[in-house]
Amino acid sequence: MNNSAEQNQSVQSNASQKPVLAKGREKLMGHMAMMLFAVLISGSFTLGSMAIPFIEPGAINTVRFLFACVVMGVLLTVTTGKVKIPKAPWRFILLGALMGAYFVLMFVALQTASPVSTAAVFTLIPLMSAGFGYLILSQTTRPVVIISLLIAATGAIWVIFRGDIMALISFDIGYGEMVFFVGCMLHAAYSPLVKRLNRGEGVMVFTFWTLVATAFWISLYGMGDVVSTNWNELPVIVWVTVAYLAIFTTAGTFFLLQFASLRLPSSKVLAYGYLTPSIIIVLEGLIGHGWVGLPVAFGALITIIGLIVMNLAPDS
Repeated sequence: MNNSAEQNQSVQSNASQKPVLAKGREKLMGHMAMMLFAVLISGSFTLGSMAIPFIEPGAINTVRFLFACVVMGVLLTVTTGKVKIPKAPWRFILLGALMGAYFVLMFVALQTASPVSTAAVFTLIPLMSAGFGYLILSQTTRPVVIISLLIAATGAIWVIFRGDIMALISFDIGYGEMVFFVGCMLHAAYSPLVKRLNRGEGVMVFTFWTLVATAFWISLYGMGDVVSTNWNELPVIVWVTVAYLAIFTTAGTFFLLQFASLRLPSSKVLAYGYLTPSIIIVLEGLIGHGWVGLPVAFGALITIIGLIVMNLAPDS
């Protein structure tokens, strides 16, 4: 068996065994996938904040996931020629529940919190993911990685409190940020669970069934909002957001997240989320929503430093 085949076998090995980390080209592809993931996620915060005044979180998420299931289902059928029920479907029901709750809570948070502050909360996921990685996969994290996570978390907290030292001292955190923090905890558990629960399925197959399960849970929550929404009177920004979310930050990011989760340690998979506050600051400024103050920008810069330190550290 050649080296490439050995790498593929190790990447897709039974998750009940201690996972073998990818190396070389496979590892690089995992990092590139998460770089694209960060860019796509950043756009969802800005678009989501523009659409959410016109539509309920349950409605927009139900439609986006049903649309994403159709897109991924067509791609899966074209590439494999068939779609069959997977073994142990309870795995996808569990993963779908985690991600469904995360996406709903994100949009609930955006009703009161700014895109920059919610993105800052998102950057806390790698630190939480490292903890779940230890609990679920017994993955240990090197001290330098822990330090980088703490550095990035410090920057994220500074952004969450808007660079206001008095707000930090008094723990003046908004309702939206608290809601999204709960969602991010669920997201953090998702990455190591993907590696634990994967039984050799290809990334596209695993992505499709996770999307289906997520759509199921969100539909249970949001079908009432779907029925009560007057879809004919929604502004164009809502439809643009639905299309973007369904194609890029639902089907696209699910694929990228699963792809990277099978190749990188849990603590590093979502480390690229550190880029989201900085990317969103630029996006918000460019579209005319205003530029943040220097103290908040400084916090975003600290999160980038955390990412750099993280990727310079060797894998566990």
